[in-house]
Amino acid sequence: MTALLGSYLPIAIFIAIALVIGIALLVTPFVVAFKAPDSEKLSAFECGFNAFDDARMKFDIRFYLVSILFIIFDLEVAFLFPWAISFGAVGWFGFWSMMVFLGVLTIGFIYEWKKGALEWA
Repeated sequence: MTALLGSYLPIAIFIAIALVIGIALLVTPFVVAFKAPDSEKLSAFECGFNAFDDARMKFDIRFYLVSILFIIFDLEVAFLFPWAISFGAVGWFGFWSMMVFLGVLTIGFIYEWKKGALEWA
């Protein structure tokens, strides 16, 4: 029983420290923050633009395009980490499979770049 308790003690300490830090980070802004609301702080804003009078007005498609590109390249990184960890075990087949995957993503990125999808002007 003592050996079982001793093996879980570091985990319990880690959870306790994480809880203390988390609660401290949640409570500190309410205690330390300077409270001086003015009209600018209390005004509504949306993506850095002035408030729209109609929520159904046309929205620039580039925001959606950039978010889709972010998701694609974020998934690429999510696939690269496990591949890098198991690089020694996957062999040449795993290496060339990842090179094909990265090649397709690179071609897609170059296509988007050439089409001007990343230009904001």
